[in-house]
Amino acid sequence: MSSYSLLDRERTIAPPGFNRWLIPPAALAVHLCIGEIYGFSVFNGPLTRIVGVDHSIEGRDWTIPQVGWIYSIALIMLGLSAAIFGRWVERVGPRKAIYASACCFCSGLWLSGLGVAHHDIRLLYLGYGVVGGIGLGLGYIAPVSSLVKWFPDRPGMATGPAIMGFGGGALIGAPLGVELMGYFKSSSSVGVKEAFVVMGGVYFAFMMFGAYAFRVPAPGWRPEGFVPAVKPKKLVTHADVSVDLAWKTPQFWLLWAVLCLNVTAGIGVLGQASLMCQDMFGVPAAVGGGFAGLLSLSNMAGRFLWSTTSDLTGRKAVYCAFFLLGAVLYALVPMAQKYHSVGLFVVLTTLIISMYGGGFATIPAFLRDLFGTMHLGAIHGRLITAWSMAAVLGPQLVNYVSTYRIAHGVPRAEAYNATMYLMSGLLLLGLVCNLLVRPVDERFHHRAES
Repeated sequence: MSSYSLLDRERTIAPPGFNRWLIPPAALAVHLCIGEIYGFSVFNGPLTRIVGVDHSIEGRDWTIPQVGWIYSIALIMLGLSAAIFGRWVERVGPRKAIYASACCFCSGLWLSGLGVAHHDIRLLYLGYGVVGGIGLGLGYIAPVSSLVKWFPDRPGMATGPAIMGFGGGALIGAPLGVELMGYFKSSSSVGVKEAFVVMGGVYFAFMMFGAYAFRVPAPGWRPEGFVPAVKPKKLVTHADVSVDLAWKTPQFWLLWAVLCLNVTAGIGVLGQASLMCQDMFGVPAAVGGGFAGLLSLSNMAGRFLWSTTSDLTGRKAVYCAFFLLGAVLYALVPMAQKYHSVGLFVVLTTLIISMYGGGFATIPAFLRDLFGTMHLGAIHGRLITAWSMAAVLGPQLVNYVSTYRIAHGVPRAEAYNATMYLMSGLLLLGLVCNLLVRPVDERFHHRAES
């Protein structure tokens, strides 16, 4: 038997008595690795000094806008690859999909190291951006469908830890990148090339653990003592909807808008957290950096706590809380700035970012409630394109609105206030979309004879 055959879906079916609680740690291992994308900013400065090492040489070194496209391309490819390869992930199973994710993500890091060595930014766009971005998309959706099938009694809680790992990947990836660059830095190198190579090897090992530890439940398996309700809760179906029909339903596009608007509001703050704190309250950069780290923790905690709560309250109720409470919190941020209350600002923004993370972790369970589990991974993959859209809209709204206001004489400390009111409006629009969600019409349900 070849080692490659161990990747086949048939080889991953769990034997009787398998402990389903071994699956969340395997999913967490994968998401903690690919979540490194959130910590990419630690490489921004060093990548602009590849030639000069101690300082950037104009005309020879790359600029921040050039480097910034690496991150943007990776996130765009995450959404596109999740949508394109979602059906393939469902067909081949999580083990083979995670293996492919590891190959793409880690080879992207190694190719980026080659790009640094030859000072060719096109290789970084191709490596970290395109190839690595495909790895992000495959690794992000691969565990979700299986987790929901292993935990039909608690689907929100099941997806929470995995999605939490993606949000917390920067807590490992950012310090690791800094330490490796410091270790390899010399008079002729900023250490980025070596850091990429080592990180690719380390992440590959951990993702292989996740791949080979993964199992899928046998057909018809149910947790001991679990009996599905004869009459399911409102918005929870026992039927399945195929991916080709799911995205033709109004429910799919309403949830697409729900995720896009929730993420647009959150990522706008998350992407500018450090600078926003410095501009609004005049704190030093070190404090701004600490604030960004705090938001990362809030992002992680929200992914687990809110998704677990949704098992008790229902997904629609949790998203109503996101949009209503979020709109109020955003509207209060200018008041915190007016009274120069850093404490209030921190409380408001940590709550906002917890709901941003919670939106990511709760959406797979919401999809499962509406469309069933047959093609859940593929449907989730197509819905993730909303994230790609939000990753462009959120930061650009914050950047352009605040820059425009500063250019027209608004004090820097007050430049973000209008953006906060705009985010409140977007969340209220998201509330309308969420309230319009209804059960999927039976005509879309999958029937075995068809």
